[in-house]
Amino acid sequence: MTDITKVATIILNRNLPHVTDKLYSYIKEYDSHISDIFVIESGSDSNNLSKNVTWHADWDEVKLKGLRYSRGINYGLSKLTEESKFENYDAFLFLTNDTEFENSHSVTKLAEIMGKHPKLGILSPCSKRWGEYLLLKEKKIKYFWYIHNNAYMFRKNFILDVMHSKPNYMNYLFDGSNFRGYGSEMEIIAKCYSNDWAAAITSEVLVNENETYLLKQSDLIKTDSYEENMRLYLAEGKEWMKNKYGFDSKWSMQMYVKLFYDRFFEFYPEYIEYKI
Repeated sequence: MTDITKVATIILNRNLPHVTDKLYSYIKEYDSHISDIFVIESGSDSNNLSKNVTWHADWDEVKLKGLRYSRGINYGLSKLTEESKFENYDAFLFLTNDTEFENSHSVTKLAEIMGKHPKLGILSPCSKRWGEYLLLKEKKIKYFWYIHNNAYMFRKNFILDVMHSKPNYMNYLFDGSNFRGYGSEMEIIAKCYSNDWAAAITSEVLVNENETYLLKQSDLIKTDSYEENMRLYLAEGKEWMKNKYGFDSKWSMQMYVKLFYDRFFEFYPEYIEYKI
């Protein structure tokens, strides 16, 4: 067991301050004893900033396109490092502002679960809408080779193992060249298992991603419509995957990740009960 006693929660916002502040207040109410909260404004307009803003990314490119998840998380980690705060934390929880938890004390519970699993580099809450939820009825935690990325808890020691040697908002943890992020969750999980860490989902903490904001307020968020965003997400992501890995499909990428996943249990058979 390795205790997780202090967490940095990073929330990404783009022009939805009320949504962001609601999530901030939820974590503040239930988990302020274990978690500090940092809000990143991803090119938000000056009149649409969260009242809890920590850092405002406001250069021209970000005002136009935002940071998205990968660059946003990299930016937050870079700022924590610049301010000599990174070492204060045992783990980091990365959230999009449309994340909605179903449980109280969600951050605390995630930290407790991660603490009980010393080889966990990544832990995600589960959604009742995910197929994975059906696999987590009896045993509430399993190690997976794919996890959707709207709410990730990362162990600090895992980040230290895989972070870029010259980190910035483009490369700290995620590959920022993959702007919209198609395949980025598979890449980070491959890094996890290839470095002798595991990635898990738990149904002890439940979460939903409220996509109505993207569907109905894309103009306010200053992003593409849902349909156009999905088209670009796939097209740009496939090009990134082909150029970086030589893979023609998502399935090739998944099999690449699963090779490392299977190898993990060969080296650590004591965790075989958590294998899918």
